[in-house]
Amino acid sequence: QVQLVESGGGLVQAGGSLRLSCVASGSGFTIKSMGWYRQASTLQRELVASFTADGGTKYADSLEDRFTISRDNAKNTVYLQMNNLKPEDTAVYYCNAKAWTTYLQNCWGQGTQVTVSS
Repeated sequence: QVQLVESGGGLVQAGGSLRLSCVASGSGFTIKSMGWYRQASTLQRELVASFTADGGTKYADSLEDRFTISRDNAKNTVYLQMNNLKPEDTAVYYCNAKAWTTYLQNCWGQGTQVTVSS
């Protein structure tokens, strides 16, 4: 089983920045892809940014100019740098990983709250 633990959320004023981290742990797994999703209270969970299986990146169209995804493969860690935050970025941010064990698992972290005040 693969566990994902997010950190770095919090309360920030509009225009501020936050950096989220997600560490994958467990035994006998290989990461296929990792990324970030978010869910505001009344909306569906949506993609923020992710690494694809071939090593590329994918962003939500409206976020690419403010958010940057990066990773440290040696640490099984993915980061999300969020700049110029806006109140509409307020949401719970979830880490996602697709990882091979004996089968392909689709794993989610517990989420970290990001609140942007105006």
